[in-house]
Amino acid sequence: MKKTLTILGFLAVLPAGMALADDDCFVPMADWQPRDAVQRLADDKGWTVRRIKIDDGCYEIDGRDAEGRRIEVTVHPATLRVIEVEYEDDDDRPIRKRGTGSDD
Repeated sequence: MKKTLTILGFLAVLPAGMALADDDCFVPMADWQPRDAVQRLADDKGWTVRRIKIDDGCYEIDGRDAEGRRIEVTVHPATLRVIEVEYEDDDDRPIRKRGTGSDD
């Protein structure tokens, strides 16, 4: 019985821990900021936007940063917090910068 409770307790906690490691944004569409707000965020940071799309429930900006480097930026749809920035080098190997916040 004790072993069963231990296993059930572990299984109850496991999905919550897995969700924390996931990059997906789980936000109802009613709470999303408009695409224009994402464009303004990019403009404020000096980014040139090639495309704004939705990936795994997050906004994703494809474009170039102020220095002209190719970037792929994941943005939280409700808060517009930058979740991740991937810089693409000349070999098309992404260089990731996670948890940048909104100060970058």
